[in-house]
Amino acid sequence: MSTTSIHPRSYAPTSALPVAFLGLGVMGSPMAGHLAQAGHQVTVYNRSPAKAQSWQEEFRSGHSAVTPREAAAGAQMVFCCVGNDDDLRAVTLGDDGAFAGMQPGAIFVDHTTASAEVARELYAEAQKRGLHFIDAPVSGGQAGAVNGQLTVMCGGDQAAFERVAPVAEAFSRAFTYMGESGAGQLTKMVNQICIAGLLQGLSEAVAFGLRANLDMPKVLDVIGKGAAQSWQMDNRAQTMVVGKFDFGFAVDWMRKDLGLVLAEAKNNGARLPVTALVDQFYADVQDMGGNRWDTSSLIQRLR
Repeated sequence: MSTTSIHPRSYAPTSALPVAFLGLGVMGSPMAGHLAQAGHQVTVYNRSPAKAQSWQEEFRSGHSAVTPREAAAGAQMVFCCVGNDDDLRAVTLGDDGAFAGMQPGAIFVDHTTASAEVARELYAEAQKRGLHFIDAPVSGGQAGAVNGQLTVMCGGDQAAFERVAPVAEAFSRAFTYMGESGAGQLTKMVNQICIAGLLQGLSEAVAFGLRANLDMPKVLDVIGKGAAQSWQMDNRAQTMVVGKFDFGFAVDWMRKDLGLVLAEAKNNGARLPVTALVDQFYADVQDMGGNRWDTSSLIQRLR
């Protein structure tokens, strides 16, 4: 495998630091790659050791470790991108967890889309150990990770955030402090609420246009220059017209994210009728076998 799996970019000059990256999935692998390309000394860990070995071969850089604790040993910053709350606890806590290997003052930066509750829990645990914890979920998808153009929303202590920001610029176009612990995850929830509603509206619009026998590529080109324009329209509408969904952010992942949103809404009293409805529409898509289809596959319910 060649390094073409990330798009090289110009990196802001920073001092080379020993860092770790835990989780080398479709997001984590290119994010760690950008850190290596920016000159940092990267040690990687993945639950499947073969992925860590493959990453080393691809980037001809860094080291791989057999446990999160080993990966974190000596790192000034430990970045992480895993699946869910339980996966995050598994790589941070316990004898083999990253927290056990981190030196006092080191910073754990979590890019997993997880609950605000687990972010606050791990922030408190890190504080007890003399560590820092930043919840920093991302938006931009696999393409954003590959291009080093992710939007990152951060919660935690601002002083720790300011230490991390110059390093994280290797894979982000916006790395923004949102507030105290949990604020990053809550901001990501706002992001997912917006996306769910936009995609349902876009699905209905495209399905309506097709039923009306309109030239939908032309329609989308016209309305995309007006008030209906959005990232989803620019990047997903044309593939929705032709029924192509074998890419992008999977329905299973969106349902996980919306589950976090709806659970948090129960806690804070927010009313999310459209989001709850779209979540059930995604359940319909799963029943159709679309678990790994892109989230724009909502339109399949309407064909």
